[in-house]
Amino acid sequence: MIKFSEEKLNKVKEIMARYPDGKQKSALIPVLHIAQEEFGGWLDVPVMDYVAELLGILPIEVYEVATFYTMFNMKPVGKYVLEVCQTGPCMLNGSDEIIDHIKQKLGIQAGETTPDGLFTLKPAECLGACGYAPMMQLGKHYKEFLTKEKIDQLLEELRAAATN
Repeated sequence: MIKFSEEKLNKVKEIMARYPDGKQKSALIPVLHIAQEEFGGWLDVPVMDYVAELLGILPIEVYEVATFYTMFNMKPVGKYVLEVCQTGPCMLNGSDEIIDHIKQKLGIQAGETTPDGLFTLKPAECLGACGYAPMMQLGKHYKEFLTKEKIDQLLEELRAAATN
């Protein structure tokens, strides 16, 4: 049975308490972040149904939000999710080449995860850092002015960190 840990459930209750009765749906995005973190880095249907039950909303309301925003994963992902911006400014500055380089280096396609479970390549829509193109989001961090060399170095650092 899917259930938040006591610590996470208390956090969810704290977030829900910020909103007036009948407006718990307003807590949906932060609660989905907690659920994704708590249940393996992605949101499957039972997890989304659990969130809906907690918030007192229909499951479809959760599915609509979870599938709309790229920050939520609808299938298992690697330890490191490489979200490379692929919109105009980044493309003009070489994001397509960066994506192709990552595909070649990791032997995966967009949306796939490496067999070792370390990396998922996830093309993203605008991440709001056009002045630093091409760029990617890696967890809570932006990696900017990407080059093939920077990608190679980053992948090496992440592999080393994963083995420690």
